[in-house]
Amino acid sequence: MPAVPCPSCTSEGLPSEWDGSLIARYSHSGPRYTSYPTAPDFSAAFGPAQYLDALTRSNGQARPLSLYVHVPFCRKICFYCGCNKIATKDTRLAAPYLARLDAEMRLVTQHLDTARPVEQLHWGGGTPTFLTLRQMSELIDQLHARFGLSDTPGRDYAIEIDPREADVLTLRHLQTLGFNRLSLGVQDLDPQVQRSVNRIQPRALTEILVDEASRLGFTSLNMDLIVGLPHQTRDSFAATLSQIIELAPARLSIFNYAHLPERFKPQRRIDAADLPDGQEKIAILTTTMQMLSDAGYVHIGLDHFARPDDSLAIAQREGTLHRNFQGYTTHGDCDLIGLGVSAISQVDDCYAQNPAGLADYEAAIDSGRLATQRGIRLTFGDQVRRHVIHRLMCDLALDLDSVSDAFGIDAPDYFAASLARLEQPERDGLVTRQGNRLVVSHLGRLLVRHLAMAFDARLPDSDAHFSRIL
Repeated sequence: MPAVPCPSCTSEGLPSEWDGSLIARYSHSGPRYTSYPTAPDFSAAFGPAQYLDALTRSNGQARPLSLYVHVPFCRKICFYCGCNKIATKDTRLAAPYLARLDAEMRLVTQHLDTARPVEQLHWGGGTPTFLTLRQMSELIDQLHARFGLSDTPGRDYAIEIDPREADVLTLRHLQTLGFNRLSLGVQDLDPQVQRSVNRIQPRALTEILVDEASRLGFTSLNMDLIVGLPHQTRDSFAATLSQIIELAPARLSIFNYAHLPERFKPQRRIDAADLPDGQEKIAILTTTMQMLSDAGYVHIGLDHFARPDDSLAIAQREGTLHRNFQGYTTHGDCDLIGLGVSAISQVDDCYAQNPAGLADYEAAIDSGRLATQRGIRLTFGDQVRRHVIHRLMCDLALDLDSVSDAFGIDAPDYFAASLARLEQPERDGLVTRQGNRLVVSHLGRLLVRHLAMAFDARLPDSDAHFSRIL
């Protein structure tokens, strides 16, 4: 096992320690900016009719398509989970849900030009591995019949995998269905941490799938880890990370655990006294950055890391990286069609979201109408700010002159108040301003959500909707 560095050690741009005042200044809640405007700004005044109008307008743009399918079921609840899920062992629930997904596809494609290529496909949950292999085949057949899936090498077809519910036969089947990228949920390999969150997952389960994915030639493999779980320490998480580095995934998503038991009932099973405090969490994060940097990973931003030869890192270097509801992506120029419970679509200049409740989704589809429950159409100002926020988060830099040219505005004047809000972060070393160009520092990559908030004209008075930045 590689040596675990001391948390006080430094790498380029990393502080030896963060004092309490700096943590207090930036350890607040804020959006993740997978969209702008963010979901709290979505309105019930935007419904099926407005979504259908957006679908029709999008045909004139003829952008390629990205499809997201939400499978809400999982067999066993993880106490940390804040996803939209239904914990059940009743696999009979899947069949009627798949039938309604197909009905939703028919409703969408009545208004959508399906000659447009499907460059990206993502199945999330819950866990899509709740489905049987036969049901996975049926769902792919439905998607192909309605939209026409791609077999080109440049496609990005990904699925989230629970290693406790998948084996080598699962991966072989997924490859035959056209998936070329996998995302494995790991969270932590420490047995005590696993017991405390009700997710017992020995390393061997993950390692077998990693080896098989490599043998089968999957284009990219991502692993999800979580920082801030009960009983985690800088040393225990460094031990987990050392094992993960040995497995050499192309990408790592290292999420910050948001303890919101008032919103997510399973989290009430977690004793807040067992969670690492702010200083320990910062030590975990700085150790993580140090270890991944030493192992050759590129910090894409926020909680995402990738090998230099992975498509995410390449896209960032080339200035073509984007963000959508799956996080960082290389296919941000697509119209995104979300299918299923709670799924969000990004079409033309609109966002449209389905209901989070299964009963509400079923009722809408059974009545023969789209399930859109809320959404928003972007104003010109929204579009400018979305561009700026996403470029800052994807490029880790922002060229205000290019923004001026793209939107026909004087960007430094347009964003004068935003730039003033960045003066303190600049003094703290999170960002530098070089004329009309902003550059995020290595430290600022962890806090880029805070930097993006300076450009957000819609921040609510309360941050109760959002997770903590650190």
